[in-house]
Amino acid sequence: MTRHKISVKPVAILILGGLLVLAVATLKPKPTPTPVATPPPPRVEVVFASPSPQAITVKSQGTVAPRREIDLVAEVSGRITEVAPSFVDGAFVQAHQPLITIDPRDYKTALLGAEARVADATQLLATEKGRNRQARREWRDLGNKEANELFLRKPQLAAAEAQLQSAKADREQAQLNLERTQVSIPFDGRIRNTKVDLGQYVTPGTAIASVYDTSVAEIRLPLTDRQVSLVDLPLGLSNSPTAGTTAAEPHSTGPKVTLIGTIAGKRYTWQGHITRTEASLDTRSRLYYAVAEVKDPFRVTGNFLKNDTIQAPLIVGLFVEAEIQGRELEDVITIPHEALFKRNHLYILDTNNRAHEKVVSLLHTDGQQAWIRGDIRKGDAIVVGRQSLLSEGMVVTPLPENDQTTETHQLAKDQAAAL
Repeated sequence: MTRHKISVKPVAILILGGLLVLAVATLKPKPTPTPVATPPPPRVEVVFASPSPQAITVKSQGTVAPRREIDLVAEVSGRITEVAPSFVDGAFVQAHQPLITIDPRDYKTALLGAEARVADATQLLATEKGRNRQARREWRDLGNKEANELFLRKPQLAAAEAQLQSAKADREQAQLNLERTQVSIPFDGRIRNTKVDLGQYVTPGTAIASVYDTSVAEIRLPLTDRQVSLVDLPLGLSNSPTAGTTAAEPHSTGPKVTLIGTIAGKRYTWQGHITRTEASLDTRSRLYYAVAEVKDPFRVTGNFLKNDTIQAPLIVGLFVEAEIQGRELEDVITIPHEALFKRNHLYILDTNNRAHEKVVSLLHTDGQQAWIRGDIRKGDAIVVGRQSLLSEGMVVTPLPENDQTTETHQLAKDQAAAL
């Protein structure tokens, strides 16, 4: 009896355990699949195309230089006896204003001698003319129609006339040498540096000073081929020059140029024009060089010393930035520079907000904005930035620039509140 009870317990335990396993296996909850959420279309900033006629400003830079600069030299020899107070480095001088005087005494003596020779030659010519008239009367009284030239003193008369002309030429040369003892310049200018001083002996060809013309300043402006395509430059020779000009002279006003420079810590602007281009391209850089001219560059309005100057002098050697007025082009679109990738590619959106890549013609860029032309209609949405996330035909959510800024600010506020 006892042995039978002991053998039944293990069997009951096994049966009970099996039932428990079966219940766990059959009664456990079945997992429900979680649906995969579709990511929303990326949000991109867009601007809307607005083609319009525009004149694009081309930027360049250069250094101010005088249009005309010469080395002033002595034309006669002698010792410098007088020096003008304005004969110093940096001084402004007027045309024909005497700067130095070379000792004129020798040249005055030479002029007196030349005048005396003119008087002698004049007397000799008058004498020969009288003798010629007397010989004609005598020959006529002889009744011979054919007169001998030697008898009529024609060779002597011709020699006397030639001697008088030679004496007058010597007098003119002596007068010219005397005038050359006072050295001046033929235009209003400024002395860059002087090379002689009072008491110094000079000979013909001795350098006296370096001076430049102050009526016009010029600036060489390098331009790329793309920049040249935006500006009406005088690259060739006109076939129909206007009246009063030769074919080699500029007869039309070139594009306007605004020059910007800094003097004494303050920025000033000057107005000028492109007047010509240099004769050839730079063979090393392949750049064009346009020449801008500014008239009366040293004119000052206001008090420059008190820093209330309206117009400052355009100093030679000053580095300036230039903004050249371009010609008007049709259907130009202005976009942020970030809208471009691969230099001249961009994305536009169709009516279903699908992105499509376009290749455009890049006219100009200043690093912040770009001016383009291409197969883009008015009102087309152009994607700005995040082009690396897009592909052809991809659906996006357009966000105008102002809304993008507002959303960014709101997101920053939300993150700050969460912290």
